Amino acid sequence: MSRMIFVNLPVADLPHATRFYTALGFANNPQFTDETAACMVWSDAIYVMLLTHPKWQGFTTRPICPQGSSEVSLALALDDRAEVDKLVELGAAHGGTADVNPPEDHGFMYQRTILDPDGHVWEPFWMDPAFAGGEAKTEEVGQ
Repeated sequence: MSRMIFVNLPVADLPHATRFYTALGFANNPQFTDETAACMVWSDAIYVMLLTHPKWQGFTTRPICPQGSSEVSLALALDDRAEVDKLVELGAAHGGTADVNPPEDHGFMYQRTILDPDGHVWEPFWMDPAFAGGEAKTEEVGQ
């Protein structure tokens, strides 16, 4: 089996959360979706499991983080700056909050944030492929 990541997130309203992630371009995998959970696929290796609060509490006795706190920030690599902006705009139009952290533009890397309806922070970003591949230094790509 190839290496994969399943990010498990507690959500207050499963249908609303599923619509939000669908609007961002995640695909629903019905094989792992029911009235307590939705499996949302970003890529062949990245899956987000949206879990109702009772389902979540079946995995841990630790409390769900209260609104306004951050338990994790999830970064998604995208192909260009325009894709970063589009994802944030789509999220804001479908119940999320854009730019809960200030956008960052380092020349070689550009990132913004989107808060989903349950307060989970996503950071779509773009990084110059020449920089990421070690072919360029920050001073060569605008920093």
